[in-house]
Amino acid sequence: MSLLQRESPDNVDDAALGESFTKGTSHLVWASIVATVVVTIAIAIYVIAGQKPPAVTGEIVAVWAHPQHTETSGLDANGAPMVKESFDQVLVFAEARLHNQSKIPLYLLNVLTNATLDDGIHTSYAASQSDYDRVFLAYPGMPVPHGPALPINLALDPGQSVDGTFVSSFRLTKQEWDARKKLTFSFSFRYQPSLVLTPQNTVIEQ
Repeated sequence: MSLLQRESPDNVDDAALGESFTKGTSHLVWASIVATVVVTIAIAIYVIAGQKPPAVTGEIVAVWAHPQHTETSGLDANGAPMVKESFDQVLVFAEARLHNQSKIPLYLLNVLTNATLDDGIHTSYAASQSDYDRVFLAYPGMPVPHGPALPINLALDPGQSVDGTFVSSFRLTKQEWDARKKLTFSFSFRYQPSLVLTPQNTVIEQ
């Protein structure tokens, strides 16, 4: 073979060069994929490690609904005559259990009962502890258990649990109440996200 026929670097087959370039590109692709996976896992570990459990947990033990037609007496607080008023309402009683799993005291500010109807969400504040007890005095035949009231200005110490019942009122007919799509309860604590609970048991209609 002549020296002129020897293969020099300038005469390397283009196909061989292409194959070499392809192999190099393949390695880069795999390296990029591995790097992406590693970064994603690192971010997930960081987020999970940074998440804290909620300060307060709870559950709705039972819910009772009592529709009733109400008519005012026609007298004001001083005994003076006033126009009588009649309306339909639904009294919603709920027994709740709350637990402070944080290391600091928690202060309950208010409780909301939220009923979702066709026209949107209807919200009612829970009555105070004294008004809750007054309902049973005003309606002696109320077919709902008169359990201990849940204090609306409750202070929960670390690790403490409390169980109590509260009542909310909606100006709705029984038909409107029965057509509800959803029922939830919101518990607002100072400097904490609201705790929203959904009853897991069927509402007891009384």
